[in-house]
Amino acid sequence: MPLVLHSQFTASSMALVQPLQRSFVCSLGKFGHLRNKPSHVHQRIYVMKIVTCRSKLGIQASSGVNAETSKLDQTEEKSDTYSSDMSNAMGAVLTYRHELGINYNFVLPDLIVGSCLQSPEDVDKLREIGVGTIFCLQKDSDLEYFGVDITAIREHAREYDGLQHIRAEIRDFDSFDLRMKLPSVVAKLAAAIRNGHAITYVHCTAGLGRAPAVTLAYMYWILGYKLSEANKLLQSVRKCCPNLEAIKRATADILTGGDKQAVTLKWRKRPCTSVEVAGLHIGWDQRLPLTFDEIQGCWVLRCDLPVGHYEYKYVIDGNWVSNADELVTEPNADGHVNNYIEVKDDHLDPMSKRTIQRLMQQDADLTETERKVIREKLEALSNAE
Repeated sequence: MPLVLHSQFTASSMALVQPLQRSFVCSLGKFGHLRNKPSHVHQRIYVMKIVTCRSKLGIQASSGVNAETSKLDQTEEKSDTYSSDMSNAMGAVLTYRHELGINYNFVLPDLIVGSCLQSPEDVDKLREIGVGTIFCLQKDSDLEYFGVDITAIREHAREYDGLQHIRAEIRDFDSFDLRMKLPSVVAKLAAAIRNGHAITYVHCTAGLGRAPAVTLAYMYWILGYKLSEANKLLQSVRKCCPNLEAIKRATADILTGGDKQAVTLKWRKRPCTSVEVAGLHIGWDQRLPLTFDEIQGCWVLRCDLPVGHYEYKYVIDGNWVSNADELVTEPNADGHVNNYIEVKDDHLDPMSKRTIQRLMQQDADLTETERKVIREKLEALSNAE
């Protein structure tokens, strides 16, 4: 199995350093070491620091560049907000600086993970290094946030012979959507690589969550790597935070059928005029409304969920609260708690249970038979599109 460690950074590459405050210096560093959170959190912190140099961006103290400076300041503010949201959602301190341009790393000689293309000129840059497939995981809302004109990028990509631009949308910061979409997205990626030529560039917005996860799943399911080995290789060239549990859950779903169980949530406290739930399987940026049940005298939500751990919060007349009548997480560093539910595998047959338990282990691997089954199912998904 090839273990080629070949990395490539653009002039705007990211650097990893200890301090969290922003600094403006004129040199680019390399990724530093990782620092563990307290043991009760069971997560790793990646403190990503971007080094910017305003002089290299051509910003001078003159009235002629006020508009450009203002635009850059707005982009920096958006980068700050995005980085904060990403850190909160992914449980790791991550930073993305959109104003520094595209950045990427070779994971394999023919496979790159990187950040989003920002203009048609980025298509030229990727073509110069031999990219033949651009695989975009962003949703329209991601593109709109940073003002990326995806239409112009795709039109410019079509001007090149042998260059394909493919979209396969996954919701940002959403482990459930990642889990549900991984099979179809990886099937699409595998087909694109089979039908394409040269190098494949897989990207999301920052290239730190969705793109690494899709790349790992492809290496795990298609190329035959152990998940832990693929992640070790990825982390050696690009410090990122792919959701390994979502990949493992998606793997188990493919092999066991991904059966779902009926779940019911209830809000009994009154009075209120609107009750919604955020989190759960829809992500924190969306909400599901509860319906008032006259017979039970409470607000009710019924949905079907596959095996897994789900956190959520109630939104009562616009106010976010937890329900003391349901399971509650331990307070986080800020003292906040969420409700949670564990959907167990009690309804599954013994063989499926053992398969799930094995695949969720830290160093689990697929058997040749399981990998063959997965490849056949992914090919069927690809042919169905």
